[in-house]
Amino acid sequence: MTLTHPAAPVDPREAARARVLRAFGAGPAETDELLAYNRSVFAVPASVELPLADEPCVDAWRRYADEARTRGVLPVLREHLVELRFPVAAGIRDTEPYQAAIRRGVLPDGTDGLALENPNGLRLFIHPTPAGAVPVLVVPHRGDFEALVRALTKRNEPVPLPPSMGACMVGGYNNWGRVADLRGAWERGEVPLEGAETWSAAFGVLRNRKELYQDRFVLLSGGPYSGVPAEALGLTAEEWSRASLTIRLEHECAHYFTRRVLSSMRNNLLDELLADYAGIVAAAGRYRADWFLRFCGLEEADGCRPGGRLENYRGDPPLSDAAFTVLGRLVRAAARRVEAYDATLDPGARTAEGRGRVLMALARRTLEEIAAGDVGRPHPLT
Repeated sequence: MTLTHPAAPVDPREAARARVLRAFGAGPAETDELLAYNRSVFAVPASVELPLADEPCVDAWRRYADEARTRGVLPVLREHLVELRFPVAAGIRDTEPYQAAIRRGVLPDGTDGLALENPNGLRLFIHPTPAGAVPVLVVPHRGDFEALVRALTKRNEPVPLPPSMGACMVGGYNNWGRVADLRGAWERGEVPLEGAETWSAAFGVLRNRKELYQDRFVLLSGGPYSGVPAEALGLTAEEWSRASLTIRLEHECAHYFTRRVLSSMRNNLLDELLADYAGIVAAAGRYRADWFLRFCGLEEADGCRPGGRLENYRGDPPLSDAAFTVLGRLVRAAARRVEAYDATLDPGARTAEGRGRVLMALARRTLEEIAAGDVGRPHPLT
């Protein structure tokens, strides 16, 4: 007798997504790739009260911003962020002084620290968002931006950075300045820990409470957003400079929102669609699909412009060339669908909290569902 096993049940939503992919030109292999790449991982809550409370690190950064108004941004941050006590140099991460600083907060002697071309151009402020306030450091000079990214996220090593990178969300950053503040509070008896007779023992207990010493903040560069020149959008250089900074800021804040509210922040095209939605609406007053497609290198009818931002989001493992071509078609359709959706929204959607609500609505869909409009989607956009 031959035993047979029942076929696995077909997920209706995934089957509908597969039909959309085939309609956009995907074969069986590309369909499998893109079903995996575009799978939704956002956990959209049924309800949430916005804005969220600020993360604990924001209080410390408010103090830094206040001090910086009179003393300057770089001198203040150098006191608290130990990586700024070192230059960017090959192999520095393996030196004993550097290891002592980043592992134990032991400050080095006799070093001038990170050198910047335009330290007086730095701006530090706290920006309110629906997910809670976030510290923001604006770095107009491109070389200074790259130096700070390398110092604060690459262990001061001179690693290459993509030219299209214009902003950076720094997360899980061990702030030894806050550790020193925590130690002072413990020594004054403000953080009682029974049985901890030394600071080493106390910190051993507190180590798992990462919110007490780990920070999240945003670095923003100057220059045109996504490397797009002002004339390509019909704007003056001054208009585009202001708009670029707004888009970068709100783009990163949208990623912050998806991380805190939707429990995910990925290097993925759906994430970029949502983040650029927030940035474009904040800068232009409405969503413009033509702007987003140019930012991605998709301004032509088909194909991707070399160097366009779309190339940064091929996934890991990277999508095949054929699947990547289909992805470009999906993104074009999705952007136009979002533009039509945005045009139906009332003025309340233009507020910061309103944009957060729109992000939650869009995050309930996959890229295929957005691109297909009402065809085969289980959830309407409204």
